[in-house]
Amino acid sequence: MREAEQHPWLSRRNFLIESHLGLGALALFDLLAADSLASAPGSESLPLAPRPQQLQAKAKRCIFLFMEGGVSQMDTFEYRPALQRYAGQQMPAFSGTAGPVATLGAARNRVIPSPFRFARHGQSGRWLSELFPHLATTVDDLAFLHGIMVDSSNHAPAVYHTLTGHMIPGSASIGSWITYGLGTENQNLPGFVVLGQGVPAVGGTGIWSNGFLPAAHQGTLFRSGSAPIVDLNQRPGMSLKDQRTELDLLQWLNERHATKRMNASELEARMASYEVAFRMQTEAPELISFAKETDATRKLYGLDDPATEVFGRQCLLARRMVERGVRFVKVLHGAVKPWDQHGDLAGRLPVLCKEVDRPVTGLLKDLKSRGLLDETLVVWASEMGRTPFDSNVVSDKPGRDHNQYGLVMWMAGGEIRPGSTFGQTDDFSLRSAETPIPIRDVHATLLRLMGLDQNQLTFLHAGRYKKLTDTGGRVISEILT
Repeated sequence: MREAEQHPWLSRRNFLIESHLGLGALALFDLLAADSLASAPGSESLPLAPRPQQLQAKAKRCIFLFMEGGVSQMDTFEYRPALQRYAGQQMPAFSGTAGPVATLGAARNRVIPSPFRFARHGQSGRWLSELFPHLATTVDDLAFLHGIMVDSSNHAPAVYHTLTGHMIPGSASIGSWITYGLGTENQNLPGFVVLGQGVPAVGGTGIWSNGFLPAAHQGTLFRSGSAPIVDLNQRPGMSLKDQRTELDLLQWLNERHATKRMNASELEARMASYEVAFRMQTEAPELISFAKETDATRKLYGLDDPATEVFGRQCLLARRMVERGVRFVKVLHGAVKPWDQHGDLAGRLPVLCKEVDRPVTGLLKDLKSRGLLDETLVVWASEMGRTPFDSNVVSDKPGRDHNQYGLVMWMAGGEIRPGSTFGQTDDFSLRSAETPIPIRDVHATLLRLMGLDQNQLTFLHAGRYKKLTDTGGRVISEILT
């Protein structure tokens, strides 16, 4: 039998390293390791240990509310009376777009005015649709961004672009970058948690993937409902002491296995996840139980209404997580009924808005009343906006098409300037009337609000220093205090 077959770890590369080229290889590895550590705050032996911010910032945790499907901006956050003047007519000629938006805009279509009333709210005089009566009561705490542009009008690439900075799967998600840069404050819970709705999200697990970052930074999915963590309870007849002994044996075997491999990132992450899972058995039951929450708090989040209960539970759990030091919580809505109204806009959009309006408002007010909003950045996002026209000119229940140029987002908490606005779309809410806001600018701003510098937060992968903003983004200082 050949030596390599007796020792499968002895590859050609290992042979060269351990022979006369070993010193050169070690020197090279030392240089690469030094470079990597200089730009890789998450590469210590404890990848999720808390680390200081690179820049001074108030926000220490983030709750990212993501509405899957493309929220219609001219029916929610942008009042556009011009749509009424052109109701039922062909969309006037326009420029500044490409791809499906330009094609559909030039083809036969009809302008669809919003079927919902708008009114001004708060001291900021912010226009909001009647679909958000609860959010209207806290609108002065929000900062809006209008005319955000992503690079695709197809759902999956747009979702990836919004949540990872790249349209192609395989890149690290925002939450992974945040925990890579800052670690987490509670070692008994995951640093990056995803609160889903029980069905696969658009893009699947890739939207909370660690990508090329160490595997310890991937998101941990919690299910919807009253039992979000699978197999949380101890096995029958198994004590915590027995589990500890079993886990210690498994740890020893894994460490022995890892010493024979050059890159054991995924194995090390698996080992760390076992430890977190073990510790969660003591802390997580209290986390996911709402028994100590008052009736007033339950009502605030809409747990008393079947229409809002599911998302209300997600938002209340998100507050309980950041309260306990979880660094990044991604809250997903729309997997069951997506925000993708190609038809029956007037019938479907109110249902979705009702499901989230009260829970989101409850989250903002609850964080503020507990003194947590200053230290918690709350972000509302979708993957794209919608068109002011419908390419289906015969349906009696019109909808809207995809629009990569019209995304609206808002933020609250941290150093966000309450009641501020940046960006402006045209009279049809089709695209930016000024310079478009590329999504990388939003990412750069989000990192800055969390105390991270986009140019320092890098990771060496495949010979290139990767970062969330790729070619670089502009921090939108206009919405910061």
